[in-house]
Amino acid sequence: MHDVAAIAALLTAAVNAVAAAFGAWRWWSVRPSRAFWWLLRGAQAAAVALALVAGVLAAAGFAPADGLFWLYALLPVAVAFVAEGLRAASAQAVLDARGLEDAPAVGRLDEDGQRSVVLAILRREMGVMAAAAGVVVFLALRAWGTA
Repeated sequence: MHDVAAIAALLTAAVNAVAAAFGAWRWWSVRPSRAFWWLLRGAQAAAVALALVAGVLAAAGFAPADGLFWLYALLPVAVAFVAEGLRAASAQAVLDARGLEDAPAVGRLDEDGQRSVVLAILRREMGVMAAAAGVVVFLALRAWGTA
């Protein structure tokens, strides 16, 4: 059972590392990417799979080397939920920084202004989610180390 926990944790870390690195690169180069969002959703699915594996292992009587394994195996799902909330708030932060009250206010801008706002929102959302994937990498590696 130890091997199953270790493999699930390493796979979660690997998928999230790819998503975090790709997202960070696209954030740095200021180039939004649809592929990043697909990678991120796959990384989030891996985090859910790790939590499910941990639940099955707990039901089967698995005793990890350290009780912190359970925390490290379940926290990535919580990180994903918190990150989604921060992602939603990041759009409003961009609007507030530009003195815009809501989406219709963006619609009243000229085309270049609209593109600038949308790019800023997409970039901020990508940065938040790439950082969250990086946190999940750390947690999954800790789960691996405590399995």
